[in-house]
Amino acid sequence: MSERTPVEVAVGVLIERDAAGHEGRFLLTSRPEGKVYAGYWEFPGGKLEAGESVEDALRRELHEELGITIGHGPDAVQPWQQLVMDYPHARVRLHFCKVFAWTGAFEMREAQQMAWQTLPVAVVPVLPGTIPVLQWFAEERGHTGPTHRDASV
Repeated sequence: MSERTPVEVAVGVLIERDAAGHEGRFLLTSRPEGKVYAGYWEFPGGKLEAGESVEDALRRELHEELGITIGHGPDAVQPWQQLVMDYPHARVRLHFCKVFAWTGAFEMREAQQMAWQTLPVAVVPVLPGTIPVLQWFAEERGHTGPTHRDASV
């Protein structure tokens, strides 16, 4: 069986910073009804269109889904991590970018929910592709213990 070519996906990890620049809460959104894994919590984003850079796709997707406009430059958006996930419906290469600056009021344009979270996250269930991000946060922030709750608990 041949390996499936991954779909390229830009993912925004929106993070609040305090006055000293320390990273705090981060935004998770629920997957909308009618999509695969509806109701699961994830970081927002979407597929790159032909010829689009990761940052351009992220800018477009966050505006389409959340109604916000992300800032420009390294103080606003920082490429962070990449991860390939094999889901039954698709193989995806997730390009995670930390987003620190945006304008506009949040509008859940796909009737999804949003929740600002810290570790361990309180929302369930968490999309499998989100769990590694929570683990990266734990490493960066010196968090020990669980990063999320198991949905079956």
